[in-house]
Amino acid sequence: MMTTENGVSLAARGLTRVYRRGIEEIQALDGVTLQIRRGEFVAFMGPSGSGKTTLVNLLGCLDNPSSGELDLAGRSIFGNGKILGERELTRIRREVFGYIFQNFYLIPTLTVRENVALPLAFYHKPGVEGEVERLLGMLGMEHRMDHLPGQISGGEMQRVAIARALVNRPEILLADEPTGNLDTKRSGEIGEVLQELNKSAGLTIVMVTHNPGLAKLGGRLIEMRDGQAYEN
Repeated sequence: MMTTENGVSLAARGLTRVYRRGIEEIQALDGVTLQIRRGEFVAFMGPSGSGKTTLVNLLGCLDNPSSGELDLAGRSIFGNGKILGERELTRIRREVFGYIFQNFYLIPTLTVRENVALPLAFYHKPGVEGEVERLLGMLGMEHRMDHLPGQISGGEMQRVAIARALVNRPEILLADEPTGNLDTKRSGEIGEVLQELNKSAGLTIVMVTHNPGLAKLGGRLIEMRDGQAYEN
């Protein structure tokens, strides 16, 4: 576990991300400072190009900032021009974070059960035996375990993706537009699943969404505009 006594899971200070396209510089993130505490459900909203996904990718150690600092449970990940080595970052990604994306990224030739178990083929924490069946049962997918992704609905595929993200018992779940490919009914169902995971399991959730109804399920809303974060 990487949590700390004061409960702060992630602390960002002045995070900036600049992309270069030829001679052009694009500032996707402009000096964001924030803290996310253990057990929070934080939603980021904003128009396309506002920096939401860039920020969440930095918080989840999927990308490196151009400048700024990031601490995870009091440990420096980026700061003072230094970044942890790739081996250590890989360990953090697999042990601390679970990731859900707008696209489900299920392997079409593997069953639901096999897709959820896939992360365990590369690494598993002690005590996660039986997690595949438990999670699929919790998410109402026990009757679909032996189906292929092409045999289930989009909402069901996202439930499988959530189970896969949780199978290694992460401390922080990052969800980037988790209902972007779903209709209103299925979006509501996935939102309820995330809310229940936050409330019952105390899972820290950091989510990017365009859906105002989904954002309201979280306890905290941060608006992104022009690469900066605003909170009421």
